[in-house]
Amino acid sequence: MKARTVRLDADLDPVVLGARSGTLWARPGLALAGVGESLRIPLDRPAGGAVAQAALAAVDGPDELDVPGSGAVAFASLPFTPNAPGELVVPELLLGRGPDGRRWLTIVDDGSLAVDDAVERLRAVIDRPVPDGGEPSSITIDSVIDPAVWRDVIIGTVRDRIRAGELVKAVLARELRVSADRPFDPARVVDRLVERFPAAIVFSLAGFVGASPELLVARSGDVVGAHPLAGTAPRSSDPAADQALAAGLLASTKDRSEHQITIDWLLDNLLPFCSYVDAEPRPTIVSLANVHHLGTRVEGRLSSPPTSILDLVAALHPTPAVGGDPQATALDLIGEIESADRGCYAGPTGWIDADGNGAFAVAIRSARIDGRTASCFAGVGVVADSDPRSELAETRSKFEAILGALVDV
Repeated sequence: MKARTVRLDADLDPVVLGARSGTLWARPGLALAGVGESLRIPLDRPAGGAVAQAALAAVDGPDELDVPGSGAVAFASLPFTPNAPGELVVPELLLGRGPDGRRWLTIVDDGSLAVDDAVERLRAVIDRPVPDGGEPSSITIDSVIDPAVWRDVIIGTVRDRIRAGELVKAVLARELRVSADRPFDPARVVDRLVERFPAAIVFSLAGFVGASPELLVARSGDVVGAHPLAGTAPRSSDPAADQALAAGLLASTKDRSEHQITIDWLLDNLLPFCSYVDAEPRPTIVSLANVHHLGTRVEGRLSSPPTSILDLVAALHPTPAVGGDPQATALDLIGEIESADRGCYAGPTGWIDADGNGAFAVAIRSARIDGRTASCFAGVGVVADSDPRSELAETRSKFEAILGALVDV
């Protein structure tokens, strides 16, 4: 089984395709979508990146473009727990669109499928009506833990343990379970996420869908980049109030301190792989439809030979923005007190090619869809001066993104 990649002149949209096929990873400038499945490659985390990378490279073949994202490409949505096993999924057909607008088609098979027939298969998926059936008309949203208990017992307890010096920060997630009278259509959910969050990383992998504003890490040749976020404020429909909320976030000692923890940690953990790495001197506001975040862009040059994206993911996940600081203490505390399995929420979700290029988002603003039910999480960073009431309100703001996409209300 080998990969064949050809330049494609057909005007096919990988975002539309991936929404309907259920295999999509798209950010401004790059979109990759898959149809079917050729093979699955086990990923032993955190140290098995080289073995999985070699297995993917063995599938590679002729490539007319030879750009990041062409050739043999695998998708992965990895669990939040860093040592939980994962797998790479290589689609039978891959449709890509790069920053320059070029499109390509990769076929992974025994060489028997003609390019024209593959294109017709892509068209058939793109032309599928959305939604397949009627949309849900009745929705029930349940908090897995009572909001007052989560606020006062869980957040309050963690804050007190931080004040006692046990750790500096812990990120606690709250779960909502959404039930409907009809199955959710992931394609419709993705279409809404693309429309409402055009600057986000939109993904759909085996029923796990989301629109993440946060790039964990990306590698293109020897260039590495990240865009960590930490610190959040709600948005307002009043322009003056909204501007004041953004300004308040920039001026917040608590949020700036929380953000700097993440930046310092990321630079320290990325530096061993780099000949050069640096971050913007100060954070900027990243405004989404529902919240403002503090964000800082990080970029560097990888030492030769450049490290595979899988090894970079293993080194950088989880950042203090979704785990805490110190990392091991925070993860132990999360496991002790959260009483929930995050699954792939806040885990790395992305793609890798045969050369080790790739990009992974932090899978926040996401939902696991299973027929008529969906599981959603929202997390907050708890530090010594956290206010449990404000942390609960922050989860409500964050939930708006995915809840609004599950059903158009």
